[in-house]
Amino acid sequence: MLPSIQDLVVSLTYPPTLSAWLLACAGACLLLRLRAAAATIAAVALAWSLTWSIPQASDWLRGRLESRYPVVAEATLPQTDAIVVLGGGHYGWVERPGIRIEQLENSRIAAGARAWLSGRAPIVILSGGGAPGDSEASTMATAIARLGVPRSALILEERSRDTRDNALFTAALAERRGMRRVLLVTSSLHMPRASLLFRQAGVDIVPVPVPERATRAEWHDRWLPSFGALWRSGRAWKEYAGLLAAHLRK
Repeated sequence: MLPSIQDLVVSLTYPPTLSAWLLACAGACLLLRLRAAAATIAAVALAWSLTWSIPQASDWLRGRLESRYPVVAEATLPQTDAIVVLGGGHYGWVERPGIRIEQLENSRIAAGARAWLSGRAPIVILSGGGAPGDSEASTMATAIARLGVPRSALILEERSRDTRDNALFTAALAERRGMRRVLLVTSSLHMPRASLLFRQAGVDIVPVPVPERATRAEWHDRWLPSFGALWRSGRAWKEYAGLLAAHLRK
């Protein structure tokens, strides 16, 4: 798929973007005096974004992916040659004083650190692109060092621009270093696509999914539309689109 077409498809996974395109189509139908078609398309456009801005709907959509790889305890993980942590997490906690690894249930970095500290592999590969020294991988290195993983145990993969790059560059790195099996750490939402791409690249992986849990105790937390739910839905649709593209690329 050409990069420009791929970028367009990815942008359409965010519900408001698709709704905007549909509203533009509705406007074109009005110009052509196709009023019934215009009204139908406009209604679908508005309903699409409204539906996925409801937290309960967003959680349902994400849950179809997240449930494929349930969270596992570090003690149950096998011994492997390396732990691969994919970029894309949040690192705002790095500057927080007194932070403890137990407080970071939803952090990919913390999951990778816990696996290393429990002796599941001697090496941690941090995969995230950017300029050398200013890449996401280097940010991840600073973060994981804060949790007790020494720099000597880290390998930085700084060329990746997307998940497919993560898989291909990690596969090349593993082959050069004779690594046969790795723990793959990423979010539960991202794991179906990431695990498929890594396996397509020839990497023998053990998934280590990281939860992205949200507590919704009150009815309004579940049913009132929000921009946060809309953003979370967009992330889920992006994963579905990426999964489809990965399967078609086989």
